[in-house]
Amino acid sequence: MTPTLALNYYLYTSTAPPNLSRKRAAEPKANQGADPPRFPKWVRKAGKPPMKSTTLIEQHSSSLKQALHDHVQSGSMEDALWVFEKMNQSDAYNWNIVIRGFTDNGLFREAIEFYQRMEFEGVGADNYTFPFVIKACGGSLSLAEVRRVHGKLFKVGLASDVYICNSLCAVYAKLGCIGDAEKVFEEMPVKDLVSWNSMIGGYVAVGDGWSAVVCFQEMLVVGIMPDRFSMIGVLNACAIEGLLQTGKEIHCQVMKCMVESDVLVQTSLIDMYHKCGRVDYAERLFDKISQKNVVVWNAMIHGYALNARPVESFSCLKTMQETDKLRPDAITMINLLPSCTQVGALREGKSIHGYAIRHGFLPHIVLETALIELYGACSRVKFAERIFGQLAQKNLISWNTMISAYVHNGRNWEALELFQDLVSKPLDPDPITISSILPAYSEVASLGQRKQIHGYISKLEHHSNTFILNSTVYMYAKCGHLGTAQEIFDRMIYRDVSSWNTIIMAYAIHGFGRRSTRLFSEMVDKGIQPNESTFVSLLTACSISGMVDEGWKYYASMKLEYGIDPGIEHYGCMIDLLGRTGNLDQAKTFIDKMPLLPTARIWGSLLTASRNNRNIELAEVAAENILSLEHDNTGCYVLLSNMYAEAGRWEDVKRIKFRMKQRGLEKTIGCSYLETKCKPYRFINHDKSHVESDTIYEVLDVILRKIGEDKYVHSITKFRPLDLMRKKQNSAEHHSVRLAISYGLISTKLRDPVLVRRNTRICEDCHNAAKKVSEMTKREIIVGDSKVFHHFRDGNCSCGDYW
Repeated sequence: MTPTLALNYYLYTSTAPPNLSRKRAAEPKANQGADPPRFPKWVRKAGKPPMKSTTLIEQHSSSLKQALHDHVQSGSMEDALWVFEKMNQSDAYNWNIVIRGFTDNGLFREAIEFYQRMEFEGVGADNYTFPFVIKACGGSLSLAEVRRVHGKLFKVGLASDVYICNSLCAVYAKLGCIGDAEKVFEEMPVKDLVSWNSMIGGYVAVGDGWSAVVCFQEMLVVGIMPDRFSMIGVLNACAIEGLLQTGKEIHCQVMKCMVESDVLVQTSLIDMYHKCGRVDYAERLFDKISQKNVVVWNAMIHGYALNARPVESFSCLKTMQETDKLRPDAITMINLLPSCTQVGALREGKSIHGYAIRHGFLPHIVLETALIELYGACSRVKFAERIFGQLAQKNLISWNTMISAYVHNGRNWEALELFQDLVSKPLDPDPITISSILPAYSEVASLGQRKQIHGYISKLEHHSNTFILNSTVYMYAKCGHLGTAQEIFDRMIYRDVSSWNTIIMAYAIHGFGRRSTRLFSEMVDKGIQPNESTFVSLLTACSISGMVDEGWKYYASMKLEYGIDPGIEHYGCMIDLLGRTGNLDQAKTFIDKMPLLPTARIWGSLLTASRNNRNIELAEVAAENILSLEHDNTGCYVLLSNMYAEAGRWEDVKRIKFRMKQRGLEKTIGCSYLETKCKPYRFINHDKSHVESDTIYEVLDVILRKIGEDKYVHSITKFRPLDLMRKKQNSAEHHSVRLAISYGLISTKLRDPVLVRRNTRICEDCHNAAKKVSEMTKREIIVGDSKVFHHFRDGNCSCGDYW
C-alpha cells in the first residue's frame, strides 16, 4: 500500500470522525461536536442487529443510507464519513454518495482520493461514480487524473456511456483541451441535449465562438430542440465574436422555444447586444423585464462600461439601489470599476473599494484585479502594488494587469522585473502578457534585449499571432528601428485593422506623414474598414508632419464617409494642427465648441501650441485648466516655467517652483541614451561620468565651433544682465542629447545613422544644433524624445520644426 493510500485508509477507517485536511466549502455542519451523529433510538441502542431478522437488517441499512444522504446534503462530510464506516462498504451506491458529497462541496482532492480508496478496496465503480470523479478532476484542474480516469473507462466498458462522455467533454473543455473534447464527442454513439450543450459551452469556454455557433446549428439540423442552456451558450458565442445578425436569429429561437422569460436567457441577450455595440437593443430588452434582479442590473452596468458610457453605468447603479431596493454584490463592483477607470474617477473607485471591504467581498481575485487596473490607470501605483502583493493566489490576468499598470505609469524597469518573475512561475505568458510588456522593452531595453524577447515570442509559438506581431511592430518603431518594424509588418500572414493602425502610427511618430497617408489608402483599397484608432494614427501623422489640409480632409471624412464620431484624441490632433498654423484663437474656439468635455490631453495640445507660438497668456489659461484636472502634472509646471524663463519673468519662475515644491513634485531629470556595439550608455546634462568624457567634450567643442554656435546665444528673447548670468549656468551647450550625439559620431560606423533616445522632449537649442550637425557631418541623426522621433538629414528635421 502506498503511503498516501495508507494514510487515507487510516483516516477513513478510524472509529472517530476524521479531521479533513482542507477547509470545507460549505455551510457549518449540522451535527458538529464530540458526540457521533444522532440516529433513531433503536439504532443507537443496538450493538449488533439481530442476525436472524432480515427485516431488521434491511431497516438498519436503510436508516444508515438515509443518514448518510442527509449528512451529504447538509455538507457535513465528517459526519457522513463516520456513518459510512458503519455501512456495507461493498456497495458502490454508498461510495458514490460520499464521492458526490465531496465533489458538490468543492472538496475535489478528497473526492479523487476517496475514489482511489474505492479502487484499492476492490469495489467496482459504475456509471454513476465516474461523472462525479471526472467533475472532481476538473475542479482540481488535474488533466493527468482526467486522462487516467478516461483510460479506466475503456477497461470497464463505459467509454461510450452518454452521461460519462458528457462529463468528459465538459471537463476537457474546461481544462482548455478542446481537441480531446471534440474527439470524445465525435466518438459518442448516442448524443443527447446535454452532449450538445457541453460542446457549445466548451467552445465558449475556450473563446471559440464560431465553432459554438456551428455546433448549435448542427444540433438543430439533427433535430435536437435547444433548451435554456443551449440558448445561453450560443448567445455567449455571438457576444464573443460580435455576431449581431446571428444573435438576432437566436433571439427569435428564444421566443419560439418559449424561454424569453428566463432571467438568465434575458441577461445573456442583454450582454450579447451590448458586446455587439447595440446598446439601444439592450436597453429596449431591459425595459421590458418587469422583475429585475441583481444579475440583470449587473449586465446593464457592465454593458454601459463596455461601450464607454460610464455616466449611464453609474446612473444604473443609483436606480438599482433607489428604485428596486437591491444591494450591489461583488459582480456589481467588478462591472462598475471599468467606468471609474475610463473617466479617472479615483474617489468613486476608492468608495467601491471601501464598500467591498465593509461587505466582505474581499478577497476576490477578479474584484482585486479590477482594483489594480483602476489604481494603475489613476497613477496610484503604490495602491495597485499593495493589492497585488496581498493576492493569495495570483492568476495570469492579475499578473498582466499589474504589468500594464507599471507600463502605463512609465515604470518600465519594474514592469520588466515583474515579467521576469512571471516567467519563472509555472504560469505561461499569453498574448496579452506579451503585448503588455513589449512597450516597456521599446522604452528602456537594449537592442539585444529586444531581440531576446522577440526570440522568446517565437519560442512560445506566438510568432504568427497577429495581436503580438502588432505589438512587436510598435516596439521596433518606438525604439527607432522603423525598417525592422516594416519588415515584420510585410511578413505578417494576416493583417487586421490594428496591424494597419500600428504601421500608420509608426511612420507618424517618425515624422513620415506622407508614408502614413499612402498606407491608409492601401488599407482602404484592400477592403479594411478604418476605425476610431485608424483616424487617431492618421491625424497624428498629419499633425506631426504639418499636413494641415490633409488633416482637415481626413477629419471631415470620419463622419461623412465612415460614420465615426470624433473622440478626445481626434480633437487633440486637430488642435495640434491649428497650433501649427498659429491659429491659437481658432484653437481656443474649437475647444469651446467641442461636444465633449475637454480633458487634460486637449488643454495640453493648446499649451504646446502656445509654447511654440510664445503666447504666454493663452498658455496660462491652458495650464490652469490642466492643473484643475491633474494637480500633479509635472510637465505642465515645467513647460510654463520654461516659458516664463524665456520671457525673463523670473518671479513667475520662482512662483512655479514654489508650487511644485509644495506639492512634492520634482522636475524629471533629462536623460539621453545611446547604444553602440550592443552596449547602452546613459548621459545627463553636463555628464562627466563616462570613461571617454574628455574625448566626448573635445569632440563636442569642435562641433559647436564648426556649426558656429555661440555658447550663450540661445532662444532667449529678453534678459537683464543678472538673468543672463542665470541662463549661462543652465546653458544647453552640454545637454545630454549633445553629449550622446557626440559619442555616437565617434563610436559608430561612418555612414551609419546615430540613434539617440531621450526620456523628455528635446529643447529648441539642441534641436537646432542637431540639424546643423547633420548637415555638417553628412550623417543622419535620429533623436527619439518623449513625443516623436526627429530624423535630422542635411540640416532639416522630419518634424518640420514643430513638436
